[in-house]
Amino acid sequence: MKKILEILQYGDHDIRFNTDFKPSRHPNQIPDLISSLSFAMTTTLWGGNELDILGVARALAIADLAVSVNRKEMIRYLDEASEMMARAMAEAKEMFEKSGGKVYSFAPGINPTKAKS
Repeated sequence: MKKILEILQYGDHDIRFNTDFKPSRHPNQIPDLISSLSFAMTTTLWGGNELDILGVARALAIADLAVSVNRKEMIRYLDEASEMMARAMAEAKEMFEKSGGKVYSFAPGINPTKAKS
C-alpha cells in the first residue's frame, strides 16, 4: 500500500502533510494518479465517505490557490486539465457501454444496491 496523501491536525494551527508519492522525482506518475483517482471517484471504490473527502480535497485546493503565486494561471490550468480528463472519462464510458458494459452513476454519499456493487 502506498500513502498518496495524509493530512493530520495536531492542534488548531498545526497541520502536517505526509506522502509516499513523489511527483517531484517522477512527474510522469501524475497523469496515472489523476486517472486512478478519477476511476475511483466514479465507481463504488469511494467507500462511503465521499462528501467528507470531497470537502477536504476542495479545502486543500482552495488553500493552494490562495497561496499560489499566479492564481489565475493556476485556475486556467486546472480548468483545462480537468476538462480534458472529463472528455477522456466520457469517451471511456461510451466505449465501455458500446462494448456491452453497464455503467451506473451514483451521487456522492449514495451507495449502490447490493445487486449493482
